[in-house]
This record gives sequence, C-alpha cells and structure tokens, in this order.
Amino acid sequence: MSDMCGPDEAVNLAHRLSLFNELWAQKKIADLNDYEVKLAKLKGEFVWHSHPETDELFLVLDGRLTIQLRGRADVVLGPGELFVVPRGVEHCPLAEEETAILLLEPAGTLNTGDAGGPLTRPAERLT
Repeated sequence: MSDMCGPDEAVNLAHRLSLFNELWAQKKIADLNDYEVKLAKLKGEFVWHSHPETDELFLVLDGRLTIQLRGRADVVLGPGELFVVPRGVEHCPLAEEETAILLLEPAGTLNTGDAGGPLTRPAERLT
C-alpha cells in the first residue's frame, strides 16, 4: 500500500489511525486539489491560535473534542460531527480523552497557525 491514496485506492481510516500513536501529530493521508486530508490523535489541550488565511475543518472520528473559541461559546463534537473554524478565529482544541480526528485544510497549513512555538510542525505523510 502506498503512503498516499491514489485515484483508484480507498483509504481505510481505522487502519490508518492504527499506524501511529503520537498525539497532536498531523498525518497526511490524501491530497484534494490544493488541500490536505489529515488524521490526528489528540489528548489534552493544544495552544490558542488562529489561521488568518484559511478556514479549518475538524471531523471527529472517535472520542470527544471541544473546540474553545475566543469570545464565543465552545463547540463540543462527538463521533461523526464536524465543525469549521472560520479563518481568523482564535481557537484551542481540547480533548479530555484520546480523540481521533480528520482535518481538511490548505496544503502547508501549520498546526499552530499564527501562534508558532515548540508544538509547530508540518503534517507528515503517513506511511
């Protein structure tokens, strides 16, 4: 199996999630035009950040995710639920239990957006 899905290859999300355990590490599984489809496992609180140039889609596959939004009510997502954080909105993901998510965002979008810091890293191809 290649590290990325091809035009005629299905991607089994459960299988791909079983290939890594690292938390807060985005794993690229497909390209969609100028976008990346990524998986991640989360637990704990991330950093407050925003993405001034793009929206960010979160889809919970397993677990529960709270997306804290600066100046707005938190959004709580369970399996099968998604939320799009609008561009420029400061947010901070929080998962009290290990949570698996799918992300969709433009290629090259950094996980910490405009905040930077020691948790900043580009998405890695999942092999």
